Amino acid sequence: MKLDRPVLQVALDFENLSRALQVAKEAVEGGADWVEAGTPLLKSEGLDAVRELKRAFAPHRIVADMKVMDTGAFEVEIAAKAGADLVTVLGAADDETIADAVRGGEKYGAEVVVDLLNVPDPVARARRAHELGAGAVCWHVGIDMQMTGRTPFERLRQLVEASPLPVAVAGGLNSETVAEATRAGAQILIVGGAISKSPDVTEATRRIRRAIETKQEVPTELFRRYGESQLREAFLKVSTSNISDALQRKGALHGIEPRFKDPGTRMVGPAVTVVTRDGDWAKPVEAIDRAGPGDVIVIDAGSGTTAIWGDLATSSAITKRLAGVVVDGAVRDMDAILALGFPVFSRYVSPNAGEPKGHGEIGVEVTVGGQRVRPGDWVVGDRSGLVVVPRERAQEIANRSLDVLEHENRVREEIQRGGTLGTVQKLERWERVG
Repeated sequence: MKLDRPVLQVALDFENLSRALQVAKEAVEGGADWVEAGTPLLKSEGLDAVRELKRAFAPHRIVADMKVMDTGAFEVEIAAKAGADLVTVLGAADDETIADAVRGGEKYGAEVVVDLLNVPDPVARARRAHELGAGAVCWHVGIDMQMTGRTPFERLRQLVEASPLPVAVAGGLNSETVAEATRAGAQILIVGGAISKSPDVTEATRRIRRAIETKQEVPTELFRRYGESQLREAFLKVSTSNISDALQRKGALHGIEPRFKDPGTRMVGPAVTVVTRDGDWAKPVEAIDRAGPGDVIVIDAGSGTTAIWGDLATSSAITKRLAGVVVDGAVRDMDAILALGFPVFSRYVSPNAGEPKGHGEIGVEVTVGGQRVRPGDWVVGDRSGLVVVPRERAQEIANRSLDVLEHENRVREEIQRGGTLGTVQKLERWERVG
């Protein structure tokens, strides 16, 4: 495979062909060179997706991301007959599978790209792929790996310098990181979400094309992956609904209501947990002094109806620069709390207060709103309610939540063009059978 310049390949990882075709059209208008029928699209629509892409974009090379693992020649042949110019085969496949895939492609004019996803020694595998007749290799960090902070850049330059084949790269590229990949020597830049999830696909593609050609980052606030030190920033960008979706519709704290007026209020922070008895406000107030800036106090008061939090506790929490408080029990002084604007969530509101008896503990696992909350778990709240994110999954879920939001933004744009949620998502087609 000979390439005169770096190639921009748009990956269409959709479940519905109609949406993929529209995004492909807009991406080609913006400067995309190659069009990829992504693995989800192929699994959903079959090789008809390749046929339709070839009909619509005949001057452009069509990539079938088959991720072949066995029956190399057969699967490459059927993809090539459907119109694929390039077909991916997994580097983890047996040598004979890759060699057979190459032979099958030669019969129909299709080249094989060996995907190095999860290959332990990508340099050695790239060299072997060259010996077996592949046209290119792809250094690929999968979406699930991206969510935990992995990027393709740690080994990309080493692979480019050692590989006898052109190197493609995929792994969450956007208009900033694609420049870094180009500077590292990658010749095929595979971009998925930063194009396909954009409300303005054509403009997003142009920005990425410009970054490739100039090898200079084009700044973006979208389609990023966030690290451990950026969790608060990431969670502040999304809603509790986005987070619940990222958690597979789990994590919601039930029966606990927001006690603030501003619909733009967000509460995000790691939990400082408290367990107390109904009406005993000693430990909740002591927790204010133990908590640090940005923490959320989460109180298990046994769903009691006697207030253990009020305006003085709220004022103290503001002084300590805490992020908010969650009470599975009652609060009072609502006029003052609403005026202060501090994020307070509670099950009940009651004027009755108890006494500071000192029963309970701070920093133990609690159950609040039906959910287990441990010290350090991330708690996020807005007008829709509350969710808890296990601390060990916080980085992954922050990134998955952003992915949910970005997908929704694209669907919202398609609705504004005259569609409906049902027609955009083709809900009747995807209703469960049986």
